[in-house]
Amino acid sequence: MTTKLKITAIKPYPVWVGTRNQMLVKVETDQGIFGWGESGLSGREKAVAGAVEHYREFLIGCDPMQIGRIWQEVYRSQYFEGGRVLQAAISAIDIALHDIKGKALGVPVYELLGGKQRHRIPTFASTGDEAEDDAAIERARELRAQGWQAIRFFPAGQNSSDIFEPRQSIGATASLLNRAREALGDDVVLGIDYHHRLSVAEAASFCNKLGRGVLDFIEEPIRDETPEAYESLRTMTDIPFAIGEEFASKWQFLPYIERGIHQFNRLDVCNVGGLTEAMKVAGWSEAHYVDLMPHNPLGPVCTAATVHLAAAVPNFAWLETREPETKLGFDNSDFFPVQPRLDGTDYPVVDLPGLGVEVNEEAIQAASFRFWEAPHLKRRDGSVTNW
Repeated sequence: MTTKLKITAIKPYPVWVGTRNQMLVKVETDQGIFGWGESGLSGREKAVAGAVEHYREFLIGCDPMQIGRIWQEVYRSQYFEGGRVLQAAISAIDIALHDIKGKALGVPVYELLGGKQRHRIPTFASTGDEAEDDAAIERARELRAQGWQAIRFFPAGQNSSDIFEPRQSIGATASLLNRAREALGDDVVLGIDYHHRLSVAEAASFCNKLGRGVLDFIEEPIRDETPEAYESLRTMTDIPFAIGEEFASKWQFLPYIERGIHQFNRLDVCNVGGLTEAMKVAGWSEAHYVDLMPHNPLGPVCTAATVHLAAAVPNFAWLETREPETKLGFDNSDFFPVQPRLDGTDYPVVDLPGLGVEVNEEAIQAASFRFWEAPHLKRRDGSVTNW
């Protein structure tokens, strides 16, 4: 790099990869250095692409090395700041700028975040099976044999595309988890993701059906809009809470961190505002002894960015991985010839400049966007419930 860089193009690419769209963003500069980012607002990629196009109009010509200043400008340059759509767009741009800066300086992104504090990033794996089926326990045994120390289950009814009855789910799920703990022993971390499908009363009932020590965390048991609801649930169970994958700013994390409501932050770098905002949440969490358990449901760009975050922070637990669930196809090597790869159950922290991920732009340009909707679930009485 001989002269000051300038942004020359910002290109949103909503593309179908595997079984879902990925919202990729490429930021180009006048010196041929470019970066890739990813948005996490699955199912609303067109909305994010539109927001990226709005930001593009005033970011062309800016210095991509001024990441913090650009973050403030894209956030504060409008009256209606924030929100999940805008923050998802900011996240993708911010990650791409970190990729550019790392490449321009010839260093991996973790060096921009303070340097690495670990050489390997431990992960947790998911059974991918319905809880009412004992195949979930057998799958957990397989994962344990492959070396995973932390395993996540899903609830009964998880795979339904139509009807979900919470009360019917919690009994079957609790029974399965009690048997799983007995089968797997006490030296493995067990958790469950209820995908915010329960009410406070239902979540409390579920937790009370579990033996003491069965679960090491329960993820997203209820919706997150009201911290007071989580505080109420906190008084009814001592199971650690893992929440925050939907949070779109440090301000959404504020009441949860400062009131001591939860124990694990499911922070998503592609939703929260990119690496710039994620590092602020990480520092805040450290001060309150809350560990990071990052959300990582997307593609290799998200994984790469989160690996760098995990390498650079002290308060890290496990990173979500989809590697055992190969049928999803999110890590298509034709689209991503260079990407993070598991070594056993860990992601090695590589020393490539930038994010250390390569995107086959020609291939993604040829891939079509497909409208995709998450299941619109109902209860048996016809009322709408959460997916």
